[in-house]
Amino acid sequence: MAKAERATKNNSKKESISRVLVTQPKPVTDKSPYFDLAKKYGLELDFHPFIKVEGIDGKEFRKQKIDIAEYTAIVFASRKAIDHFFRICEEVKIKVSQDMKYFCSTEAVALYLQKFILYRKRKVFFSADGSTDGLLEVIAKHKNNEKFIVPTADNGKNEIALYLAAEGANFVEATLFKTLSNDITPVMQNNYDVILFYSPNSVQTLFENIPGYKQNGTMIGAFGPTTSKAIEDAGLTLNIKAPAPNAPSMIAALEMFLEERK
Repeated sequence: MAKAERATKNNSKKESISRVLVTQPKPVTDKSPYFDLAKKYGLELDFHPFIKVEGIDGKEFRKQKIDIAEYTAIVFASRKAIDHFFRICEEVKIKVSQDMKYFCSTEAVALYLQKFILYRKRKVFFSADGSTDGLLEVIAKHKNNEKFIVPTADNGKNEIALYLAAEGANFVEATLFKTLSNDITPVMQNNYDVILFYSPNSVQTLFENIPGYKQNGTMIGAFGPTTSKAIEDAGLTLNIKAPAPNAPSMIAALEMFLEERK
């Protein structure tokens, strides 16, 4: 598993933070912790996804020559991955075994499975705190007894697959969708104090839209080690890092960062 790191990096100048860009879609419910944090600290939050996901078709999936029936477990990091997996199964007329085990990034993702399967707690597992490390801890208990399918996009490294490979587990990466860059030029004309990234692909989108992007004092946050590495490899300063022992989520890391700057 990736070694946990500090959630924030201190800066000598502690200017006030008022405007934050979240590079994900706006939450569908007003009960999102993002809005609670905005109210608590007087933040102006903008949500603009830097990437979009499109599913591949059954013909493309068959080219991978993956026999789903040979595998006993599947890892889902998002509801979109669940949607695309069962869509492809239906398209290529594959019946998923009732004995299949499901490992999910969060409880919400796990509960979403009820749309497609008979939900049985002994077959469904999820990260207790919603962190990648939490999910890896759950997978670690089963890695020697299961054959895993790890859904991935057509580009970018998957942290779960990297872990399973390092542990010598039996698994296959199944490309179920492709990740495309969105047009972010209009939103990046605004001045943000903080920009939060959740995938290496989002960092790639930034430089595709704005070649030679300069940080110029903007604070940058990253969720996950591969996202953090993409930011640092791009020559940017990483100010907020999650997950961490005391900040398992981006929300928690951002709140800690804001508290330290009071």
